[in-house]
Amino acid sequence: MALVNLTSAPGFLLLGLMDGSDSHPLLFLFFLGIYLLNALGNLSMVVVVRSDVALRSPMYYFLGHLSLVDVCFTTVTVPRLLIGLLHPVQVVSFQGCFAQMYFFVALGITESYLLAAMSYDRAVAVCRPLHYGAVMTSGRCASLVGASWGVAHFHSLLHTLLISELSYPACAPVRHFFCDMTVMLSLATSDTFAAETAIFSEGLAVVLTPLLLVSLSYARILAAVLGVRSAGGRRRAFSTCGAHFVVVSLFFGSVLSVYFRPSSAYSARYDRLASVLYAVVTPTLNPFIYSLRNKEVKGALKRGFGQRATPQEL
Repeated sequence: MALVNLTSAPGFLLLGLMDGSDSHPLLFLFFLGIYLLNALGNLSMVVVVRSDVALRSPMYYFLGHLSLVDVCFTTVTVPRLLIGLLHPVQVVSFQGCFAQMYFFVALGITESYLLAAMSYDRAVAVCRPLHYGAVMTSGRCASLVGASWGVAHFHSLLHTLLISELSYPACAPVRHFFCDMTVMLSLATSDTFAAETAIFSEGLAVVLTPLLLVSLSYARILAAVLGVRSAGGRRRAFSTCGAHFVVVSLFFGSVLSVYFRPSSAYSARYDRLASVLYAVVTPTLNPFIYSLRNKEVKGALKRGFGQRATPQEL
């Protein structure tokens, strides 16, 4: 259905996370707790990175933007998830559905490119430590972040326009807790081959480009670490990348399992569970993965909350 005709359509029936018409107050409290934990963790990370002078390196600059994306990423989907757990079967307008899909895709792509930028930063830190400051300048870091946002919104707009041009039945049931691309393609009554081909090929480039950059960065890191003779030096090099590698594995693993398969293999139950992983759980874990494994972040958080660490005796 073309965008010009969206105003005449009644919209979609969003069925939510669980099948059926029963409310789920315990699940509501569970996901509400996760969402509040997400907001607390990511917003705390943003504030600490912005305010603490000890966290002015490029790595923390990227981490601050990643935390901002994560809290926005969950805010696009979790509120509707929470409403659906208490009041199943929500009516969502076509405009609202495609707007949600646009921001969800844009923020997801932004996160993938920020993770690629962070892997490049770690590769420079491990492989060229003496030139780190000259390579990772503030201008280059700002350009990488700006490019991540710009590329993401361009591709998201293209995906949204392609999917919105398809035809949909009135009041079509959406077996999901948000309007996702795979769901919209499965609901379309018109031929989706051209749209699927364009989205798959273009989406493949969008996702595989940052994944390739991450792989190349870690290949360089691995080669550099294997060249270090001392075991202590290898542990220190790996420790600077461990948290990032865990986050990358969770994010790209779940995204690839959902989006890169034909619509004939679409499974509502599987997509909902996988979406909870990469749209709710992973953004919540990110700040804690980084903070719990990083002494500088933990020290900054203590200073931010007014808890001075006990000075060591000389």
